[in-house]
Amino acid sequence: MPGTSPAFCVLVGPDYAGKSSALSRLRRSDLPWRTLSVDDDRLAPEHALLARLRRDVVREVAGQAGAWSPDFLVTMLQTAVVHLRDRLAEDPTAPAVIDSYYYKLLAKARLAGADGSELLGWWRSFPQPRRVLYLDVRPETAWRRSRGGAALNCLEYYGDRPSWDGFRRYQSDLAKTMHDEISHLPVTVIEQQDDPDLTAESIRKVLADELG
Repeated sequence: MPGTSPAFCVLVGPDYAGKSSALSRLRRSDLPWRTLSVDDDRLAPEHALLARLRRDVVREVAGQAGAWSPDFLVTMLQTAVVHLRDRLAEDPTAPAVIDSYYYKLLAKARLAGADGSELLGWWRSFPQPRRVLYLDVRPETAWRRSRGGAALNCLEYYGDRPSWDGFRRYQSDLAKTMHDEISHLPVTVIEQQDDPDLTAESIRKVLADELG
C-alpha cells in the first residue's frame, strides 16, 4: 500500500481543453511541483504498458458496444488511476500537480453505464487534492481542436460516429459529471485562453499561491 501522499493539486477539464499543453509548459517552469500524467510522453519506459493498454481499451473495449460490460471497462481504466496514485505516493515531500487524477476517468465510466460499480467508490477513497484547477474550454473550440471530429475516440462523443451534436452533448454531460465529482473540493476555474503560454501562466500563479 502506498505511503503518505504529498500536497497535490489536480488539473482537470473536458476533452481538448489543453491540459497536456499546459502541463508541458509547467514542467519547464521554476515551480517545485512534480507533474504526473499517463500521457505517452510522461510515462517512464518501464510503464509503457499503460500507453498500450489505453489505446487498446479505447479501441477493443469501449469501441465495441455490448462486447464487454461497463464493470470490465472500469477494471481496465483502473490501471491508469492506480498508476497515478502510486506515482503520487513515491515522494511524500514533493508537491505534485496531476493530470485529471481519477475524476475524468470516473466521469467517463459513469457516462458509459458504470455508475454503480464498487470500484468507483474505491477510487473516491484515494487521497484528495488540496485544490482542483478546472481548465474550461468552449465546445466549439474543442471541436475545432479535434479537427472537426477527425481526432476523436469513442469515449469523447455520443453515437456510432463522431458528429458535432454527439460531441457537444457528450462534453456537456462530461463537464457536469466532473463538476459533480469535485463539488466537495476547492475549485479554481481557469477560463479558456487562446495562447497556451497564458493558460500555463494562469495555472502557475494558482499553484504558487497554494505553496504560500
